[in-house]
Amino acid sequence: MPITRFCLAALCLSSLHAAEPITLKLFDSPPAKPAPVSEASAKLIATYGKPSPGHVMDVSDPTITIFKPEKPNGTAVIVAPGGGYMFMTYISEGSQVCEFLNTVGVTGVLLKYRVPTRDEKEPFAMPVEDARRAMKIVRERATEFGIDPKRVGLLGFSAGGNLLGHAAWDAGERPDFGIMIYGGGFLDYNDKTKFREGFAVPKDAPPMFFAVAHDDKSNPIEATRLYLEYKKLGLPAELHVFTKGGHGFGMRKMGNPINEWPQRCAEWMGVMGYLK
Repeated sequence: MPITRFCLAALCLSSLHAAEPITLKLFDSPPAKPAPVSEASAKLIATYGKPSPGHVMDVSDPTITIFKPEKPNGTAVIVAPGGGYMFMTYISEGSQVCEFLNTVGVTGVLLKYRVPTRDEKEPFAMPVEDARRAMKIVRERATEFGIDPKRVGLLGFSAGGNLLGHAAWDAGERPDFGIMIYGGGFLDYNDKTKFREGFAVPKDAPPMFFAVAHDDKSNPIEATRLYLEYKKLGLPAELHVFTKGGHGFGMRKMGNPINEWPQRCAEWMGVMGYLK
Protein backbone atom coordinates (compact mmCIF):
# COMPACT_ATOMS: atom_id res chain seq x y z
CA MET A 1 0.00 0.00 0.00
CA PRO A 2 1.47 3.45 -0.88
CA ILE A 3 2.64 5.49 2.09
CA THR A 4 -0.05 8.18 1.59
CA ARG A 5 -2.87 5.65 1.57
CA PHE A 6 -1.33 3.84 4.54
CA CYS A 7 -1.21 7.07 6.58
CA LEU A 8 -4.77 8.02 5.65
CA ALA A 9 -5.99 4.59 6.66
CA ALA A 10 -4.13 4.91 9.95
CA LEU A 11 -5.73 8.29 10.65
CA CYS A 12 -9.21 7.02 9.81
CA LEU A 13 -8.87 3.99 12.04
CA SER A 14 -6.95 5.50 14.95
CA SER A 15 -10.06 6.07 17.05
CA LEU A 16 -11.68 2.70 16.36
CA HIS A 17 -11.45 0.01 19.04
CA ALA A 18 -13.48 -3.11 19.68
CA ALA A 19 -13.97 -1.79 23.21
CA GLU A 20 -12.75 0.90 25.55
CA PRO A 21 -9.21 0.26 26.87
CA ILE A 22 -9.16 -2.06 29.89
CA THR A 23 -6.71 -1.50 32.75
CA LEU A 24 -5.48 -4.41 34.88
CA LYS A 25 -3.21 -4.52 37.92
CA LEU A 26 -0.10 -6.66 37.46
CA PHE A 27 0.05 -7.81 41.08
CA ASP A 28 -2.40 -8.17 43.94
CA SER A 29 0.45 -6.80 46.01
CA PRO A 30 3.65 -5.60 44.26
CA PRO A 31 6.77 -7.59 45.32
CA ALA A 32 8.61 -4.37 46.17
CA LYS A 33 8.22 -0.62 45.94
CA PRO A 34 10.78 1.84 44.59
CA ALA A 35 12.93 3.39 47.29
CA PRO A 36 12.84 7.18 47.85
CA VAL A 37 15.01 8.96 45.30
CA SER A 38 18.26 10.71 46.12
CA GLU A 39 18.59 14.49 46.05
CA ALA A 40 20.48 14.26 42.74
CA SER A 41 17.77 12.15 41.14
CA ALA A 42 15.08 14.46 42.49
CA LYS A 43 16.76 17.37 40.69
CA LEU A 44 16.92 15.39 37.44
CA ILE A 45 13.27 14.45 37.71
CA ALA A 46 12.36 18.09 38.37
CA THR A 47 14.35 19.14 35.28
CA TYR A 48 13.28 16.48 32.75
CA GLY A 49 10.02 15.24 34.20
CA LYS A 50 8.19 18.51 34.60
CA PRO A 51 4.52 17.85 35.40
CA SER A 52 2.42 17.46 32.26
CA PRO A 53 -0.44 15.29 31.01
CA GLY A 54 2.13 13.19 29.17
CA HIS A 55 4.28 12.35 32.19
CA VAL A 56 3.51 9.60 34.68
CA MET A 57 5.52 9.51 37.93
CA ASP A 58 5.63 7.72 41.26
CA VAL A 59 4.30 4.32 40.19
CA SER A 60 4.41 1.68 42.90
CA ASP A 61 1.42 -0.42 41.74
CA PRO A 62 2.11 -1.30 38.08
CA THR A 63 -0.65 -1.90 35.52
CA ILE A 64 -1.30 -2.75 31.90
CA THR A 65 -3.96 -1.14 29.71
CA ILE A 66 -5.29 -3.21 26.82
CA PHE A 67 -6.10 -1.36 23.57
CA LYS A 68 -8.08 -3.78 21.38
CA PRO A 69 -8.26 -3.12 17.62
CA GLU A 70 -11.45 -3.24 15.59
CA LYS A 71 -10.17 -6.30 13.70
CA PRO A 72 -7.44 -8.04 15.76
CA ASN A 73 -4.96 -10.14 13.80
CA GLY A 74 -3.74 -12.14 16.79
CA THR A 75 -0.56 -10.18 17.56
CA ALA A 76 -0.06 -8.16 20.75
CA VAL A 77 2.69 -5.65 21.52
CA ILE A 78 3.45 -4.52 25.06
CA VAL A 79 4.60 -0.88 24.95
CA ALA A 80 7.15 0.39 27.50
CA PRO A 81 7.52 4.21 27.47
CA GLY A 82 10.85 5.88 28.22
CA GLY A 83 11.81 8.39 30.88
CA GLY A 84 15.21 7.45 32.28
CA TYR A 85 13.62 5.21 34.94
CA MET A 86 12.51 8.49 36.55
CA PHE A 87 9.06 8.87 34.95
CA MET A 88 7.21 7.68 31.84
CA THR A 89 6.45 9.62 28.66
CA TYR A 90 3.00 8.11 28.65
CA ILE A 91 1.33 9.62 25.56
CA SER A 92 3.81 10.06 22.68
CA GLU A 93 5.69 6.91 23.75
CA GLY A 94 2.66 5.09 25.10
CA SER A 95 -1.05 5.51 24.34
CA GLN A 96 -0.45 6.98 20.87
CA VAL A 97 1.72 3.99 20.01
CA CYS A 98 -1.02 1.59 21.09
CA GLU A 99 -3.53 3.50 18.96
CA PHE A 100 -1.22 3.21 15.95
CA LEU A 101 -0.76 -0.52 16.54
CA ASN A 102 -4.55 -0.87 16.50
CA THR A 103 -4.64 0.55 12.95
CA VAL A 104 -2.65 -2.47 11.71
CA GLY A 105 -4.71 -4.97 13.71
CA VAL A 106 -2.29 -5.34 16.62
CA THR A 107 -3.51 -5.33 20.21
CA GLY A 108 -1.58 -2.64 22.09
CA VAL A 109 -0.76 -3.24 25.75
CA LEU A 110 0.46 -0.12 27.55
CA LEU A 111 2.77 -0.98 30.43
CA LYS A 112 2.85 1.33 33.44
CA TYR A 113 5.92 -0.04 35.23
CA ARG A 114 7.33 0.94 38.59
CA VAL A 115 9.23 4.25 38.72
CA PRO A 116 11.36 5.94 39.80
CA THR A 117 13.97 3.21 40.14
CA ARG A 118 16.98 5.28 39.05
CA ASP A 119 18.69 4.92 42.45
CA GLU A 120 18.23 1.15 42.68
CA LYS A 121 21.34 -1.04 42.27
CA GLU A 122 19.80 -2.29 39.01
CA PRO A 123 17.35 0.43 37.85
CA PHE A 124 15.87 -1.92 35.26
CA ALA A 125 15.10 -4.80 37.65
CA MET A 126 11.60 -3.80 38.83
CA PRO A 127 10.49 -2.52 35.40
CA VAL A 128 11.69 -5.77 33.76
CA GLU A 129 9.85 -7.79 36.40
CA ASP A 130 6.73 -5.80 35.52
CA ALA A 131 7.22 -6.41 31.79
CA ARG A 132 7.61 -10.15 32.33
CA ARG A 133 4.53 -10.22 34.51
CA ALA A 134 2.67 -8.37 31.73
CA MET A 135 3.81 -10.93 29.14
CA LYS A 136 2.70 -13.76 31.41
CA ILE A 137 -0.77 -12.25 31.94
CA VAL A 138 -1.26 -11.52 28.24
CA ARG A 139 -0.25 -15.05 27.28
CA GLU A 140 -2.38 -16.67 29.97
CA ARG A 141 -5.42 -14.63 28.89
CA ALA A 142 -4.69 -14.85 25.16
CA THR A 143 -8.07 -16.35 24.27
CA GLU A 144 -9.90 -13.62 26.19
CA PHE A 145 -7.86 -10.89 24.49
CA GLY A 146 -8.11 -12.51 21.03
CA ILE A 147 -4.37 -12.99 20.53
CA ASP A 148 -1.89 -15.75 19.76
CA PRO A 149 0.24 -16.43 22.89
CA LYS A 150 3.21 -17.05 20.58
CA ARG A 151 2.93 -13.60 18.99
CA VAL A 152 3.50 -11.29 21.96
CA GLY A 153 6.06 -8.57 21.27
CA LEU A 154 7.64 -5.87 23.41
CA LEU A 155 8.30 -2.32 22.20
CA GLY A 156 10.45 0.06 24.23
CA PHE A 157 11.63 3.67 23.97
CA SER A 158 14.85 4.89 25.63
CA ALA A 159 14.75 3.44 29.18
CA GLY A 160 11.87 1.30 27.93
CA GLY A 161 14.28 0.07 25.25
CA ASN A 162 16.75 -0.85 27.98
CA LEU A 163 13.91 -2.70 29.71
CA LEU A 164 13.17 -4.48 26.41
CA GLY A 165 16.80 -5.53 26.01
CA HIS A 166 16.96 -7.08 29.46
CA ALA A 167 13.60 -8.81 28.96
CA ALA A 168 14.71 -10.14 25.55
CA TRP A 169 18.31 -11.10 26.28
CA ASP A 170 18.53 -12.00 29.98
CA ALA A 171 17.25 -15.27 31.40
CA GLY A 172 13.50 -15.42 32.05
CA GLU A 173 10.24 -14.98 30.14
CA ARG A 174 10.96 -13.31 26.81
CA PRO A 175 8.93 -11.53 24.15
CA ASP A 176 8.43 -13.31 20.82
CA PHE A 177 9.90 -10.24 19.08
CA GLY A 178 11.17 -6.81 20.07
CA ILE A 179 11.02 -3.24 18.78
CA MET A 180 13.76 -1.00 20.20
CA ILE A 181 13.40 2.74 19.60
CA TYR A 182 16.46 4.73 20.74
CA GLY A 183 17.19 2.24 23.53
CA GLY A 184 20.58 1.48 25.04
CA GLY A 185 22.63 0.71 28.11
CA PHE A 186 24.45 -2.40 26.86
CA LEU A 187 27.77 -0.93 25.78
CA ASP A 188 30.94 -0.43 27.82
CA TYR A 189 30.91 2.96 29.52
CA ASN A 190 34.41 3.89 28.28
CA ASP A 191 34.57 2.04 24.96
CA LYS A 192 31.35 2.24 22.96
CA THR A 193 32.63 -0.30 20.42
CA LYS A 194 32.32 -3.08 23.02
CA PHE A 195 29.51 -4.54 25.08
CA ARG A 196 29.69 -4.03 28.82
CA GLU A 197 31.27 -6.83 30.81
CA GLY A 198 29.01 -9.82 31.30
CA PHE A 199 26.57 -8.93 28.50
CA ALA A 200 25.99 -10.97 25.35
CA VAL A 201 23.11 -11.37 22.92
CA PRO A 202 21.97 -15.00 23.35
CA LYS A 203 21.90 -17.36 20.37
CA ASP A 204 18.13 -17.76 20.75
CA ALA A 205 17.35 -14.03 21.01
CA PRO A 206 13.96 -12.99 19.56
CA PRO A 207 13.74 -11.06 16.25
CA MET A 208 14.39 -7.35 16.72
CA PHE A 209 13.59 -4.07 14.96
CA PHE A 210 15.85 -1.08 15.74
CA ALA A 211 15.17 2.60 14.94
CA VAL A 212 17.31 5.54 16.03
CA ALA A 213 18.55 8.96 14.93
CA HIS A 214 22.15 9.54 13.87
CA ASP A 215 22.24 12.71 15.99
CA ASP A 216 21.19 10.89 19.20
CA LYS A 217 24.50 10.76 21.11
CA SER A 218 25.72 7.13 21.44
CA ASN A 219 22.38 5.43 20.78
CA PRO A 220 23.04 4.88 17.03
CA ILE A 221 26.31 3.16 17.97
CA GLU A 222 24.36 1.03 20.42
CA ALA A 223 21.71 0.03 17.87
CA THR A 224 24.31 -0.69 15.20
CA ARG A 225 26.44 -2.79 17.53
CA LEU A 226 23.41 -4.81 18.61
CA TYR A 227 22.30 -5.25 14.99
CA LEU A 228 25.77 -6.49 14.01
CA GLU A 229 25.60 -9.04 16.81
CA TYR A 230 22.27 -10.25 15.46
CA LYS A 231 23.84 -10.50 11.99
CA LYS A 232 26.80 -12.43 13.41
CA LEU A 233 24.44 -14.89 15.13
CA GLY A 234 22.24 -15.25 12.04
CA LEU A 235 19.17 -13.89 13.85
CA PRO A 236 16.37 -11.86 12.18
CA ALA A 237 16.76 -8.10 12.66
CA GLU A 238 16.24 -4.79 10.89
CA LEU A 239 18.04 -1.50 11.58
CA HIS A 240 17.03 2.06 10.63
CA VAL A 241 19.41 4.96 11.38
CA PHE A 242 17.89 8.29 10.32
CA THR A 243 19.99 11.43 9.86
CA LYS A 244 17.90 13.73 12.07
CA GLY A 245 15.54 13.21 14.97
CA GLY A 246 17.55 13.44 18.18
CA HIS A 247 16.20 11.65 21.22
CA GLY A 248 12.63 11.28 22.40
CA PHE A 249 10.73 11.86 19.16
CA GLY A 250 8.21 9.11 19.94
CA MET A 251 5.06 9.52 17.84
CA ARG A 252 5.51 13.28 17.39
CA LYS A 253 5.50 14.56 13.81
CA MET A 254 8.35 17.02 13.21
CA GLY A 255 8.75 16.84 9.44
CA ASN A 256 11.70 14.43 9.38
CA PRO A 257 11.86 11.01 7.69
CA ILE A 258 12.38 9.47 11.14
CA ASN A 259 8.78 10.33 11.99
CA GLU A 260 7.75 7.55 9.60
CA TRP A 261 9.36 4.88 11.79
CA PRO A 262 5.92 3.43 12.73
CA GLN A 263 5.26 2.68 9.04
CA ARG A 264 8.71 1.09 8.65
CA CYS A 265 8.04 -0.95 11.78
CA ALA A 266 4.62 -2.08 10.50
CA GLU A 267 6.23 -3.14 7.22
CA TRP A 268 8.78 -5.20 9.15
CA MET A 269 6.06 -6.79 11.24
CA GLY A 270 4.24 -7.67 8.02
CA VAL A 271 7.34 -9.27 6.49
CA MET A 272 7.87 -11.24 9.69
CA GLY A 273 4.31 -12.56 9.56
CA TYR A 274 3.01 -10.74 12.65
CA LEU A 275 0.20 -8.97 10.77
CA LYS A 276 -1.43 -12.03 9.21
